[in-house]
Amino acid sequence: MATKGKNTNKELEVGEIVSRSEQFIEHNQKKILYGIIAVALVVGAILAIKQGYVIPQEKRAAAAIFKGEQYFAKDSFAIALNGNGADYPGFESIINDYGRTKAGNLAKAYAGICYFKTGDNQKAIQLLKSFSGDDQMVSPAVTGLIGDCYVNMGNTKEGIAYFEKAAAKANNEVVSPAYLKKAGIAYESLKQYSEAIKAYTAIKENYYNSAEASDIDKYITRASERAKQ
Repeated sequence: MATKGKNTNKELEVGEIVSRSEQFIEHNQKKILYGIIAVALVVGAILAIKQGYVIPQEKRAAAAIFKGEQYFAKDSFAIALNGNGADYPGFESIINDYGRTKAGNLAKAYAGICYFKTGDNQKAIQLLKSFSGDDQMVSPAVTGLIGDCYVNMGNTKEGIAYFEKAAAKANNEVVSPAYLKKAGIAYESLKQYSEAIKAYTAIKENYYNSAEASDIDKYITRASERAKQ
């Protein structure tokens, strides 16, 4: 009976980890090694590419992803991924056709979330890792979701690494405490209670105005009591 209780606690902890869990900037520099004529040619070529290819690509990609976002919002993840067979090609197709555009990059995050929601954690990790961003909201959330995928796959240790990375990358009271709490719960599931206490205490001390901080003492107490057992 005791074993069953422990297994139930384990399942609840892992479930809690998962249940609590979307800017692309491309820098392209060219060295000017020739005279003014060469400089003019280079600048002219860049402008021609931007006006004739990059901007139209961005517009097409943005138009394509719009309908996908609507399907995504309705939790129609399979259609969002693969298209509706008519006027919407799907996130996968958008990535293939416009992967180097901002919308194409965002489609990688959307697609990763869709795969996560439909249970394909391995594919979700692949797409989420291909997403590029450095903001303090979307990018950390994508990083944290990779952690959820690893937890789902039974690799809790790797999941914790991504939770902590997400918290550090965000460094704000919206995202950071959420992933620190995930990390703490995950540490508890591994019986690493001192590490769990550190994660919970970081919320209490650094993000005391966050929603997670309101009941964090309960988690600190729980981990402390388990450490004594």
